[in-house]
Amino acid sequence: MARFHIEESPKSGGTLSEDVAVEIMNGARNSTWSLRLLSRLVLAGEGNFDLPNVQIPPHDNGENITQIVAKCSPQDFGELWGLANCHHVIMRALPTLRRLMPVNSNGNAEWFDRALARERARIQNALGFLAPICHALGEAGDVVVIKSLDHWPDLGSDIDLYTNARKSDVVAIMQRALAGKANERSWGDRLANKWNFIVPGLPELVEVHVGRLGQTGEQVSVTSSLVARSSVIRFDSHELRVPAPEDRLIITTLQRMYRHFYLRVCDIADTARLVDSGAIDYVYLKSLAESAGLWDGLATYLMIVGDYVRSYRGRELALPKIVTSAAHFGNERVSFRRTFLRIPIFPQAVRFYASELQRLLLNGDLRNTFRLSLLPGLAAAAALEMKLTGSDKGIW
Repeated sequence: MARFHIEESPKSGGTLSEDVAVEIMNGARNSTWSLRLLSRLVLAGEGNFDLPNVQIPPHDNGENITQIVAKCSPQDFGELWGLANCHHVIMRALPTLRRLMPVNSNGNAEWFDRALARERARIQNALGFLAPICHALGEAGDVVVIKSLDHWPDLGSDIDLYTNARKSDVVAIMQRALAGKANERSWGDRLANKWNFIVPGLPELVEVHVGRLGQTGEQVSVTSSLVARSSVIRFDSHELRVPAPEDRLIITTLQRMYRHFYLRVCDIADTARLVDSGAIDYVYLKSLAESAGLWDGLATYLMIVGDYVRSYRGRELALPKIVTSAAHFGNERVSFRRTFLRIPIFPQAVRFYASELQRLLLNGDLRNTFRLSLLPGLAAAAALEMKLTGSDKGIW
């Protein structure tokens, strides 16, 4: 069960001012109140609940979501928007919030309408670039859109692709066919064998992973499955190649449990949708994850998601015993700090790292074992760089 204390936010009249709008676009304050309302809007909505009449657990003075929204101030709406932006759930949460807003909202509803229209336009613009980019890179190898479209109908803050093309071809095609300019690469980028490109007319960076996955590019065994089991899915009027459910979970686990050590609401909603769909082959998933040394982290990730979803839906996700018995912990170890749901690094994440390193070594994969062994040194260098300069971009 989630263990978040809901705090009353100030309720005041007025409309969303320019100052509040600036705060919205720069991110949200660290409010458990906003997180819980946002989680309920997204997770209950995905579970087909009678959303306007449900309450946020533990029940807040018997008020349902409609009553809570009616009391929100412009600052509350601003904070919700900022948090939804950080968690990539604007299009899954805020149209519902907009419908629940009272008729007389002092201009706040109109502000929401304009902001939602801008977000829809951003997403459509990015989709319009995705197909030509994938087509151009497809001349040199297979291309799969990873992570970015998992959040649909939302879209993340950048566009992630995987390709098995040669790196020289990737750079040449992005520059020649799309007038893309490669961003300066960090140490982590070089190890992970990835490039970030700036494409004219596209505000989002295009991040291309070439032949490798993982923070240090240590994962190559799972990439053949990623390409072979991918499928073409329609997103509005665009057809794009995306990973199979099991590969999506592998990539999400690498990103959340082995790299960033935090979760967003979008990760929880995306994974809950996959589990609810019944499309996951858990026997295959376990085999694939174990071969990469990622099963402990993946099972734990699924357990965290299951616990979190239960606390907002009131019912379990249908996770099989092979998952729950392998998980090291659930949502009880997760805390909401600095905007995100934080995974403890010591000792939990360190154990996952050790398991991955051990499996690569047992597989006889000495080259990638060495790559992964560089991670603690990079992490230490990034922490020092952050302390000295306020940014770790040159490292990660």
